[in-house]
Amino acid sequence: MQTESDHAPSHPHDLTEIEHSHDFCELVVVTRGSAMHMLEGAAFPVTAGDVFLLQGRQRHYFFERTNLDLINIMYDPEKIALPENELRRMPGYCAMFLLEPSYRRQHRFASRLHLKRVPLAQVERLAEEMERECEREIPGREVALRAKLLELMVFLSRAYTGSDATEAHALLRVGHVIGALENDFSRDWKLAELLDIAHMSRSNLMRVFRKATGQTPIEYLVRLRIQRAMAMLRNTDLSITEIAMAVGFNDSNYFTRQFRRILGESPRSFRQGKA
Repeated sequence: MQTESDHAPSHPHDLTEIEHSHDFCELVVVTRGSAMHMLEGAAFPVTAGDVFLLQGRQRHYFFERTNLDLINIMYDPEKIALPENELRRMPGYCAMFLLEPSYRRQHRFASRLHLKRVPLAQVERLAEEMERECEREIPGREVALRAKLLELMVFLSRAYTGSDATEAHALLRVGHVIGALENDFSRDWKLAELLDIAHMSRSNLMRVFRKATGQTPIEYLVRLRIQRAMAMLRNTDLSITEIAMAVGFNDSNYFTRQFRRILGESPRSFRQGKA
């Protein structure tokens, strides 16, 4: 989307200067110029190279634009079935796509990703490829677009890991905890180990982690294990005890209680219902 110097809309659906919200995610890449971005009642300056995610239902608009040029990539994570399990193994993804939107106001936007010219040009190239794919109404378009979105997410997540912003480093520490849990969910994790990974106090890790995920680290781990167990119940002939042990529960009875608490039914009932 190109913003004209007279602030005229760049296309019929241009809401750049009109306060609005939506029920999907919007990945914003500022490729040229500058502006002020009003988000949920707080104003932040944006400039070329800034990349940030707008989550659904966040009211926002831009003002005081100067030669502003944006790339907006809109997607619904649920409808395109993003591989969250794999993505969350990257600390940069956890920090940029899960944590940063929640801490934007507190950090005064200092935790956003800012790209230099060369990586910004690479992002522009990927976005142009996505745009061309949108224009080509040929079979496989949806698959190609999803693949390119994932490529872009991985690129940005890796770039965020290399961010030199102090505020970004704080989010990355929690991102490393989420990544560690995702990568080794069956391990008998102790809270002290997670605190060592995060280099944070117990109260600080609990606060930041809960704000990002809505759960404590231990509850996050339990739900992650249950999610993996659901896949094994559907796709393998392993016994319930074997599955419980495989995902990290040392007691099959405790596994069954947790499964029932989260899903409202027993593992056996779940398996029978999905047969």
